[in-house]
Amino acid sequence: MDDEPHIVELVVMHLRQSGYETYSAADGESALGLARAEGPDLIILDLMLPGMGGLEACRLLRQDPRTARIPIIMLTAKSEESDKVIGLGIGADDYITKPFGLRELVARIEVALRHSGSGPVQAGDGGLVRIGELEVDEAGREVSLSGSPIALSPTEFALLSLLARNLGRALRRQDIVKDLDLASDSEEARSLDVHVRNLRRKLGSRPDGRAWVETVRGFGFKLDA
Repeated sequence: MDDEPHIVELVVMHLRQSGYETYSAADGESALGLARAEGPDLIILDLMLPGMGGLEACRLLRQDPRTARIPIIMLTAKSEESDKVIGLGIGADDYITKPFGLRELVARIEVALRHSGSGPVQAGDGGLVRIGELEVDEAGREVSLSGSPIALSPTEFALLSLLARNLGRALRRQDIVKDLDLASDSEEARSLDVHVRNLRRKLGSRPDGRAWVETVRGFGFKLDA
């Protein structure tokens, strides 16, 4: 879903050659309708779409139960960190800045699909982890808190699942970035902080006031029993 026809054609051609079935839209409204009608495994969304912009489209996709769990990769010419933080903060799973390599795009797609459980390799052993009133069901790819479902993006689910499988153990930032296949350069690795903030906002606080995802200062993050 991009506003530059030549980029759309190039990406569509390359993805089809890589074995993916593709749909394309040239504006935000069409992108929303197409996503709701087709239910794709993944959405590539340009930030600078005509009419409804990519950020608003991403926000609406995350609010709609039909599309809330579809991984979203933001694709844009904007490279400022603030734009990346905004995109990730409203629910995008990844962010690629133009110009980009098609091989890199395919690699990021494969990572996002693994996080969502649609790829050839699924994370985890399919177990159910209970921490107090919080339940993380890897097999069903569902999270609930006090019996109420929590809608997480695929990357947020992958992060929570990783911490749940290592319950009580502090994980280093660089290890989380590696395990989740987040971009590893110094600027993009900050996206981990945005995903952590999103998780904390959606989960809220424990009954004792602590955050579910705790920061281990100078080291990383952990989830305690």
